[in-house]
Amino acid sequence: MARFSCTKIIIILFYVLLFLLLSCTTLQNTKTKVKAFPFHTNGRWIVDEEEGGKRVKLACLSWMAHGLAVVAEGLSKQPLDSITKRIRPMGFNCIRLTWPLELVINESLASLTVKESFNRLGLFDDINGIQAHNPSILDLPLINAFQAVVKSLGDKMVILDNHCTKPSMCCSETDQNGFFGDKYFDPHVWIKGLTKMATMFNGVTNVVAMSLRNEPRGPRSNLKDWYRYMAEGAEAVHGANPNVLVIISGLVWDQDLSFLKNQPLKLSFNGKLVFEVHQYSYGKGPGWQIENPNKMCAKILGEAMRNSSFLLEQGRPVMLSEFGVNMKGTNLGDNRFLNCYLGMLAELDMDWALWTLVGSYYIRNGDFIVGAGEVYGVLNEDWIRVRNASILHKISAVQLPFRGPGLSSKANKQHKVIFHPLTGLCVLTKSTVDPLRLGPCSNSDHWQYKPQETKLSIEGTLLCLKAYGEGKAPKLGRECSSPNSTWKMVSDSKMHLSSRVNKNGSSVRVCLDVDTTNNIIVTNTCKCLTTHKSCDAESQWFKLVDSVGGGV
Repeated sequence: MARFSCTKIIIILFYVLLFLLLSCTTLQNTKTKVKAFPFHTNGRWIVDEEEGGKRVKLACLSWMAHGLAVVAEGLSKQPLDSITKRIRPMGFNCIRLTWPLELVINESLASLTVKESFNRLGLFDDINGIQAHNPSILDLPLINAFQAVVKSLGDKMVILDNHCTKPSMCCSETDQNGFFGDKYFDPHVWIKGLTKMATMFNGVTNVVAMSLRNEPRGPRSNLKDWYRYMAEGAEAVHGANPNVLVIISGLVWDQDLSFLKNQPLKLSFNGKLVFEVHQYSYGKGPGWQIENPNKMCAKILGEAMRNSSFLLEQGRPVMLSEFGVNMKGTNLGDNRFLNCYLGMLAELDMDWALWTLVGSYYIRNGDFIVGAGEVYGVLNEDWIRVRNASILHKISAVQLPFRGPGLSSKANKQHKVIFHPLTGLCVLTKSTVDPLRLGPCSNSDHWQYKPQETKLSIEGTLLCLKAYGEGKAPKLGRECSSPNSTWKMVSDSKMHLSSRVNKNGSSVRVCLDVDTTNNIIVTNTCKCLTTHKSCDAESQWFKLVDSVGGGV
């Protein structure tokens, strides 16, 4: 049994209370009603033309409705409106709602009632649960139940994601469901289904985007068919519903868009195309648990830049439409991955969708476990409680935009915030005599940093940050020419802010760190800079993030 010190208990309580506080703040900042769309793209950004081209950031949760029952998960646990009303208080403004192609191309399936669908699976307890919590949908055809979920989402933006053809859990290399020409993936039937779904939701104002297909994969994968059919699918969706953004997946389980460097996808329309990419820690096997975390973070971020993030530099939108971690917080690899990727999400200020809202499944095919819990779900098995408030708090740091069209002003010019992914907080100053501490990024000072000058200074002042020794708090001062006022990004991950201090007559390197007992910033010996594998670097991971308002 794990033992918890008083200090650890205090830290956990701190994060729970801080998450609740920030949830209230986030709710106030995100309660704008979804109105008439459409959205467009402006370079790499998604923007709202009705708001003068102001940036809209998608901070989404995935909600599965492509399973064997073909009903959005959780409706036997809680009323539909109760579930959808929990989304914004957690800071999310968007749902990526999945659906199987057969929902619109198989009339006999689409016309099944919810009750009949559960009956055929022998899920009688779920029928009773839906009767208790959502009696109005029990006798609806499956397609109408799907529409009811979209309607209930109301002020939350919706991405309709074609996840698969046959209702099932996703996925395998050999499930005959992964690429054009597979047994269950006829491209012409797929285009017909996309057209039907796009037509059905034309004029439904909270449906802002359609994702054409989840995670193309398998032995049939090839570029010729990808370019042909993705273009045809995009044109079909745009023709049927020109309001929605069209989101397109790459190859290799939606991890590879590198081929677009040399050959862009040609479409007849502009301002509606968004690319998507997926990433999980398990894609690297046990690497996150057994390798040096700085090297692993550098490796995965380098791959992301080569395979997808380069599109942002080219002015083309990319959304991280699936990522997630074990929300129990007990998986070392997932925890390291999340801290690394939150740094990237903040630095690049990407749109994203977390897997998943789902607390449990009606039935999970593969093992056919009834009522199986989902450890990646932000909600618990009861679909009421948050599974892990501290992880959700960390993720809340990237829910609102740091920058983008229409966000800057004379009072809020672009500057830097010093983001700490492990806590989801930013470095704040109080005075020249008080130590720096972590706090909400919305309260961040306007930092300036020029790599060629290597000074961390406060905008509009003569104050710069100075290190004073191991275990000591750095402070602001006016003497900015000494070695201890020089800061460089070091380590393979480029997430360590390092300076040099005098120790017994010798110059030694120290890195920004956090005293987790009180969230005060200190400097300590830099961690994990070598190939050492059994070390934890995350307390020293910081990202200098461009912002026009302090982030969240």
